[in-house]
Amino acid sequence: MKTRIESVEDIVSSFAGQGYICSEQVALAIYLAAQLNKPVLVEGPPGVGKTELAKTASAFLEAPLIRLQCYEGLDESRALYEWKYGKQLLYTQLLRDKLGSMLADTDSLDASMARLGDLGEAFYSDTFLEPRPLLQALRSDEPAVLLIDEIDKADQEFEAFLLELLSDFQISIPELGTVRAKHQPLVLLTSNDQRELSDALKRRCLHLYIPYPAPELESQIVSARVPELDGQLRDQLVAFIQYLREQDMKKLPAISETLDWARALVLLHADSLSQELVADTLNLVLKTEQDVTLARELLPGWLRKFGKR
Repeated sequence: MKTRIESVEDIVSSFAGQGYICSEQVALAIYLAAQLNKPVLVEGPPGVGKTELAKTASAFLEAPLIRLQCYEGLDESRALYEWKYGKQLLYTQLLRDKLGSMLADTDSLDASMARLGDLGEAFYSDTFLEPRPLLQALRSDEPAVLLIDEIDKADQEFEAFLLELLSDFQISIPELGTVRAKHQPLVLLTSNDQRELSDALKRRCLHLYIPYPAPELESQIVSARVPELDGQLRDQLVAFIQYLREQDMKKLPAISETLDWARALVLLHADSLSQELVADTLNLVLKTEQDVTLARELLPGWLRKFGKR
């Protein structure tokens, strides 16, 4: 991992070089997280670049990215580690004959256990351990970026389980004891605000909220990610996206939809937003038929306002 970050401006410019256009507030959060060794809780609507921020930070810091995708029902065994029961069973079968000869002259369970000694503990060693993302991050031979994506989808019990990791960068495993990080990872947690997160988790993190971008910033993002799009058409596209976000829609278009639409317009060799073109491609921007219908109804008025026919 890069050990020295010159400044917040260094992050802004380096991120821009990777096509991730961010505000100074976003860059400051990454700078402070790296300097203070604090996790960052990144909140905001879906599609505004929260996950992409972790990927870009990983490249900027020259550190591997380890990702844990959260979902309802996620538990420790999926996030931290699992025992390779199949391998344990195979080894048990291979050892069956040898164990039989070892225990042939014993006449009680206690005597058999004494003869086996620590053999049972060998089945709960690293040989049979399958590390999952959290354990991978703690045991990584180099500092890593750990992305805990969409933590708001996980249950509150799992959120509580994370508190030890977020405060002390260690995890307790019953069979192995406490595992401490070899190198402290940079931890980013993302949330789409599907549920309220606990105060205990929030206290352990720096907080960053990424909203829908202002027109100028969104135009810069489109220019960086879809440079082949004509500048005038880019301005029209961004203006229409901004207009849609002012409406009462079920799911507002995010940056990811803006970029998908921009790439589609390039493929279609479009030079301006006509009513027919917009109506035919709205499904790239809006994800429900209700929103598409509303946008089609509003489209003529917006085109007149924007000076288009």
